[in-house]
Amino acid sequence: MSLDEDMNKDTQNNTPRRSRGGWFSAMARVFRREFSLVFSDIGIMLFFFVLPLAYPVVYTLIYNPEIVTDLPVAVVDHSRTADSRALVQAASAAPSIQIYAQCSNMSEAKDLFTANKVFAIIEIPADYARRIGRGEQATVPMYFEMSLLLRYRALLSSVTDLQMKLTQEITGTRLETMGASALGIEGGLPIDSHSSFLGDPGQGFASFVMPGVLILILQQSMVLGICMIAGTSKERRRRNGGIDPRVISDAPASATIWGKALCYFVLYLPSVLYVVKVLPEMFSLPHSGAAADYLLFMVPFILGSAMFGQALSGLCTERESCFIVIVFTSIIFLFLSGLTWPRYAMDPFWTWLGNLVPATWGVEGFIRINSNAATLAETSHPFHMLWILAAGYFLVAWGVQSYVERHYRRRYLTTA
Repeated sequence: MSLDEDMNKDTQNNTPRRSRGGWFSAMARVFRREFSLVFSDIGIMLFFFVLPLAYPVVYTLIYNPEIVTDLPVAVVDHSRTADSRALVQAASAAPSIQIYAQCSNMSEAKDLFTANKVFAIIEIPADYARRIGRGEQATVPMYFEMSLLLRYRALLSSVTDLQMKLTQEITGTRLETMGASALGIEGGLPIDSHSSFLGDPGQGFASFVMPGVLILILQQSMVLGICMIAGTSKERRRRNGGIDPRVISDAPASATIWGKALCYFVLYLPSVLYVVKVLPEMFSLPHSGAAADYLLFMVPFILGSAMFGQALSGLCTERESCFIVIVFTSIIFLFLSGLTWPRYAMDPFWTWLGNLVPATWGVEGFIRINSNAATLAETSHPFHMLWILAAGYFLVAWGVQSYVERHYRRRYLTTA
């Protein structure tokens, strides 16, 4: 069929296009056509099915066990008293600390530190026991290797807990010496502290980061697949004089967009169930929210990601372009989501940019529901923002779709 005949066909189909039945019929044909495109392309199937199934398992296995234990630590004890030995013994009992060596001086400890045989040094000063005996404040310098945040966090947490425990014991001993009954605090210290880590009671790294990463994986895998479909379509157009024989040419742009979006939505339902339901239970990740709440929350997220992908597809002129356009944004989107740095502390520009990414609101809302047992009503702001983004990116995708059609018609009509 020539380009002129194809344009005449589109003109003749204007009337059914305007009818409601014609629009839904066109959307259904696009829906079926998109299914056939996905299942006839191994690359797209890898993005749509293998990536969201395999990546979460690989990432979670890497971070299991979720906490680091028995980190080697060197001790330099200049005091060599019963109090300093009690400090070393209490430190060795901490789950994250293993006393690797008790060095005679700092030079020996630094050699171990430089050789990466220890990740921290505890230096007990010579006046440690004397200061405690006098009721003065004793200072114990501690040096940490900070190349790995997870390791530093575990050591710092253990040292902080150790400090609070020893402070309580020393203060209790002093109160007994002074006569606690006279002070009216026989039961112990007047204030006790207890930490509760909401959404991550085990303080595990996988429990902290994986729920958000799972949402980002769903978005990025879908966007990659959509952009690969678009790039392949443009390659077919260049080979066929501006016409893609696998495109439903008489379908309106809006019907094409919704047909594609509903196809992706249906295809991603198993992946969504796997990621938000099966995987957390498989690896004992936080999973506190009601299933109905987070499944309903995923509806605008998946639709928003489908529209987002179609809006970005205009940037992909070839099949391989999706790797350049999309893959490099994964780290950017991870930072913008607030997982690694709180969004309220970001520069207003980055906060605004993050607001345009469906995964940002998907991460926020899903963590609230899944990890902190919030209801859908309590997550209304991210829920509404996802619907707004879905509507906004539908308009952008409509403009992209219309522009692509006009571009190829004008280009090949002129050359003809």
